[in-house]
Amino acid sequence: MAIEVRIPTILRTYTDGEKAVEGSGGTLAELFADLETRHNGIEARIVDDGKLRRFVNVYLNDEDVRFLDGIDTKLTDGDNVTILPAVAGGMV
Repeated sequence: MAIEVRIPTILRTYTDGEKAVEGSGGTLAELFADLETRHNGIEARIVDDGKLRRFVNVYLNDEDVRFLDGIDTKLTDGDNVTILPAVAGGMV
């Protein structure tokens, strides 16, 4: 099962600069574990204690997985997963 994962700039150090990588898995948790086998350290930047990190947004085919089943969201061949760090800031 081939799933395209779009990688944000901040995590590209784990993917040798690649903007997108392929992975496989029946759920997001399995996909992230699969990515970890080839891109050591990336899973810990996305997942903490079996859940998505608070300031990491993950989209499955442009839909926020927090409104689906989170890290247990099911995947199918040809899906697109986008990882985006949350952006905050500004002047007070």
